[in-house]
Amino acid sequence: MEPRIQYAQTTDGVNIAFWTLGEGVPLVSMSMSPFSHIQLEWQVSEWRSWGERLAEKRKLVRYDPRGAGLSERDVADYSLDAYLLDLEAVVDHLGLERFALCGSFALGPVAIAYAARYPERVSRLLLWCSWARASDAYQSAQAQTLIALRDKDWDIYTETVAHLLIGWSAGEAARRFAALMRESGAQGALRAALASVTEFDVTALLPRVRAPTLVLHRRQVPVPDLGVARALASQIPDARLALLEGTSIAFYLGDAEAVLQAIDDFLSEGEEPKTEVPVAGAFRTVLFTDVEDSTALTQRLGDAKAREVLREHERIVREALRAHGGAEVKALGDGFMASFSSATRALECAIAMQRAFAAHSESAKEPIRVRVGLNAGEPIAEEKDLFGTAVNLAARIAAQAAGGEILASDVVRQLVAGKGFLFADRGETVLRGFEDPVRLYEVRWEEEG
Repeated sequence: MEPRIQYAQTTDGVNIAFWTLGEGVPLVSMSMSPFSHIQLEWQVSEWRSWGERLAEKRKLVRYDPRGAGLSERDVADYSLDAYLLDLEAVVDHLGLERFALCGSFALGPVAIAYAARYPERVSRLLLWCSWARASDAYQSAQAQTLIALRDKDWDIYTETVAHLLIGWSAGEAARRFAALMRESGAQGALRAALASVTEFDVTALLPRVRAPTLVLHRRQVPVPDLGVARALASQIPDARLALLEGTSIAFYLGDAEAVLQAIDDFLSEGEEPKTEVPVAGAFRTVLFTDVEDSTALTQRLGDAKAREVLREHERIVREALRAHGGAEVKALGDGFMASFSSATRALECAIAMQRAFAAHSESAKEPIRVRVGLNAGEPIAEEKDLFGTAVNLAARIAAQAAGGEILASDVVRQLVAGKGFLFADRGETVLRGFEDPVRLYEVRWEEEG
């Protein structure tokens, strides 16, 4: 069945056409370039099979960018920020708080920029045959020839682009792609959009990408070449490079099964673990959060506005718990108590929280500074709550932290030894209710540089 076309409106008033297919964790798959037509794509059997396969395990979201396909065509702004508005309109219309994002070819820089600006929303980032700086991709003689041809003969340009990028031996598939390019929009508008995207440069944003990232590339693709893919993967923190065989930039042509497998494997790593219920006598890692100076916050802002700030704290904490398999034991007004069966996941969750709070505070009028404390042991479980020394110590450790800090007990540090976490010894501290001093460790979560 053909997906139902829907519309979302951008903040600058442009109507964006989109469809969704399947259920589950959302994957937003962007167009490869300003050439896009989500209805005509679906008429291509190879593309339709590809989309249906992707949607078997998740909710696939696909949209036409401004000026193309079924989206509003009478537009003049094709800047990077304008393309970001298109993406924002669709995900906000669908209410997607967190999703995987796939950016391809010429619009890959838009996906990179979104992931860097909104780290709390992008769970996983896929980049297909793409780049950060357009000049890197278009420096070859073939690419420069195409740019010169673009303004001289539109039909020859589209045919040449289709055969070069889809594959000279693709025959009918390349001709269909060339026809789709011409149907995507008016020549003048598409030329303006192409001129804009060939100037995109998001290199400076690469170190700010926090989402796990997979750079996918086919070795024999002429534009961009393999060196561009390697450079892109090397500049994104902890990004992986998957090299596949083939000459086509089209996902659905060539060895499409290998591409699907690489995507499925990568996205399955980010699927939310099942939230675990506290079990009596089980060894747990207990985590507490506490908003710094929440009483003063309420006095300064008033009840209503302070509550808005605290709701944002609740949203960020609960998203992090869902993503890392934590069990919310109880909300404490200005904090949370949570538990994990894995100390590693508990620390990863704490770090994700602090990074999300830091990202929020960069643009918010009222920053949120949160203390986080962790301890591990065998708490007493009763009626979905946890009690005992392990819990009390975790709460006392959180109280010792400053806003923006994560403090952990030595037990937690030892449990994650060799897992790559960075700790700073804060020395022994006397905590209320405990006779012996407790050695605390600060967990370093901010990227250097």
